[in-house]
Amino acid sequence: MVVGGGPVAARKVAELARCGALITVVAPAIDPAIVDLTNAGEAGTVQVERRPYRDGEAADYRLVVTATGLPAVDRTVAADAEAAGVWVNSADDAEHCTFLLPSVHRDGPVSIAVSTGGASPALATWLRREVAETLGDKLGALAELLREARHRLMAEGRPTTSVDWAALLDGPLPTLVRDGDIEGARGLLTECTQLDPAASPPRP
Repeated sequence: MVVGGGPVAARKVAELARCGALITVVAPAIDPAIVDLTNAGEAGTVQVERRPYRDGEAADYRLVVTATGLPAVDRTVAADAEAAGVWVNSADDAEHCTFLLPSVHRDGPVSIAVSTGGASPALATWLRREVAETLGDKLGALAELLREARHRLMAEGRPTTSVDWAALLDGPLPTLVRDGDIEGARGLLTECTQLDPAASPPRP
């Protein structure tokens, strides 16, 4: 459940929908961005109820986010959730949160989460953006190539620990992927994960 219908609530709804959540949004006024999410075909589903929060209804949900911008309402929602043993995140009020929402960068199977423990959401967002820009926009492709290599090793009956992955990542592999040379990166991975002809064959 997300209580609140403004821009902050809209961002939280978008992240929850991306994670496949089934979301009920409760607020008298709803940001158009939230309305768009109801028909956006996200992994999750968004149901909108244009009304004020009802005392105690937080207990009907497994997870609650409150972002009304009205301290009295947010505190009521948080108190109801805590009393019912329901996890709650209260925007801009870390003291009334039972969990914190980090700023997340996603690229394919890669997720990078940055948190400041509620001290400064703006700093978390800035750090997440800096990390994403520094590491580039091909992290998902890099992860998929590494997945291929690991699966190849497992199919051959070899342990994935037989490869020095850290050395590969400290070498030219990330640069090849970042520059768009996927085949060059795949070739490097194949070369570095080939079985040493001098080594004993793996036991069946």
